[in-house]
Amino acid sequence: MTRRSPWGSVRRLPSGRFQARYRVGSVEHLAPRTFSTARQAHAFLATTRSAIEHGAWIDVNAATVSLADYATRWLRERALLRPRTSELYEGLLRLHILPTLGPVTLADLKPPMIRTWHAGLLSGPRPGATTAAKSYRLLRTILATAVDDDVLEKNPCRIRGAGVEHAKERPIATIEQVYALAEAIDPMYRVLVLTATFTSLRLGELRALTRKHLNLLHATVHVAGQLQELKDGSLVLAPPKTAAGVRTVSIPAALIPELEDQLAHWAGPGLDGFLFPGTKDQPFRRGSLYTAWRRATRAVGVDELHFHDLRHTGATLAATTGATTRELMARMGHASPRAAARRAHLPAHDARARPGDRPSIERSHRASGATKFGSCHRASRKSELTVTVIAEVG
Repeated sequence: MTRRSPWGSVRRLPSGRFQARYRVGSVEHLAPRTFSTARQAHAFLATTRSAIEHGAWIDVNAATVSLADYATRWLRERALLRPRTSELYEGLLRLHILPTLGPVTLADLKPPMIRTWHAGLLSGPRPGATTAAKSYRLLRTILATAVDDDVLEKNPCRIRGAGVEHAKERPIATIEQVYALAEAIDPMYRVLVLTATFTSLRLGELRALTRKHLNLLHATVHVAGQLQELKDGSLVLAPPKTAAGVRTVSIPAALIPELEDQLAHWAGPGLDGFLFPGTKDQPFRRGSLYTAWRRATRAVGVDELHFHDLRHTGATLAATTGATTRELMARMGHASPRAAARRAHLPAHDARARPGDRPSIERSHRASGATKFGSCHRASRKSELTVTVIAEVG
């Protein structure tokens, strides 16, 4: 016997138990279990209808999908992700999330299971705390979508602070070391090293620069995009990392002759010619740069220094000489004060330096005629470098 209504119905199965079904919009749903009495089945329908009317209904059938299936669909539907970000997410899922949690249904993902998985990521030397934090943030974001989709009632990712990265303090190069590295590296990368330091551009932004982005008359460089290199070796021109990444950055006066030489001898032809090309006027490859960089750091004796640390070096110089957080955000293309402050850390020997310390900083890096951040003067390439650093908004 079946009792029907325009919204839901209860029917008796051959086993003698009762099954409830109902509609949400045009989709028919079955109760997740059968009932021993018709009264229990109707009580379930009444509770379900109340939950729907109050916006608290959860599709229990949808929650039976595995995390692997849901996460795969979630990533596929993020068409606006930058290619490198999509690759990062795919790798985190494949290597660190799905091997443990992939077969589990969304309904069975509970906070204790999440805590056990997260603890496992942190228990050994790999993948490391930073990757564990990235993996946790991604999982939390995916399951937040499941909550928005009414598949889950609550997000089971509830470990306080688990998504926060505590990156190790990176080394900061001295001005002398920067110029030593510029001298030691393959000549095609010399001006790249100086520009990375004294403009604080990201590597992808530097790779995307063309002649038309450079205005030496007004001593500015316009950042409009970044060149991303994917796992398969393909290159993609993408927007900057954040909306704040589209910016115009002032160029220190002493860098102008270096850039003029770059334009004359190294840059690609035409307005669209890359400022820092590789072979055949095409963008240089990260692998080629990093190989040359490792040779240079070994020669200078700063093996621990990464190329990206040059960006931190430039930010630290600006912070040391009094640049405000807002000025750092504008120059570095950061959308948040926290990110700008994190990049503009000071070296250990200068850990207490503040804007008020500017006179002592200038005395230790004295030069004549310097009026802008990063402006510098060299008596010769082999002589000792003297520098004056004064903050400026880019």
